Amino acid sequence: MTRILIAEDEAIIAGALQDDLSLEGYDVTVVGDGTAASKRAIQDPFDLVVLDVMLPGRDGFEICRDIRKAGLRMPILMLTARAQETEKVFAFELGADDYVTKPFGTKELRARIKALLRRSEARQDEPAPAMFTFGDIEVDFARGEVRRAGRPVDVTLTEFKLLTVFVKSRGRVLSRQQLLDLAWGPGTVLSDRAVDNHIVGLRRKIEAVAADPRHLVSVRGLGYRFDA
Repeated sequence: MTRILIAEDEAIIAGALQDDLSLEGYDVTVVGDGTAASKRAIQDPFDLVVLDVMLPGRDGFEICRDIRKAGLRMPILMLTARAQETEKVFAFELGADDYVTKPFGTKELRARIKALLRRSEARQDEPAPAMFTFGDIEVDFARGEVRRAGRPVDVTLTEFKLLTVFVKSRGRVLSRQQLLDLAWGPGTVLSDRAVDNHIVGLRRKIEAVAADPRHLVSVRGLGYRFDA
């Protein structure tokens, strides 16, 4: 189910949005405090975030900046009662994907959310780039090679497939079942431990310190996230 985080401190607006989007089949979480919203957005695997600009704790702009600094790519839709062009430009520069001025119609908001989710899904289906670099690692997708500080790294086919999936989905939390479907193929049956073992093997080859990974990180109770 598609998960949406709404950061809105006006209870009437937040409740109306939650009811409307829940009826559309979304799993909706509402947070009324900016600091808590920033933490939830970074730690939980939401598919889209709706941010009110004026929030206690941290405002919507700060939360948007926090999300993008964490390397997360989920769509962000900003809500505000102000319509100044400079504010909109600032939001887009921080990494927001869309901007809606209050008061707004629920039909329009639903349409904008659906459009953002479609674009996000399309990005996930994009082919991996010919070359991707992070830290001292180079992933050459055209040649099917991984190099560390210019030297070839001996990765297995499964490890390369996993790395490809992570690069294409960077910034998103992937469950073990999602990894099975994407790297091994739909319907593959393996234990969670088997998936974890492949992750451990990949970490040994791409992380500076495998026991303290910076790129291929665990998200407790949810799965794994690749941060470049």
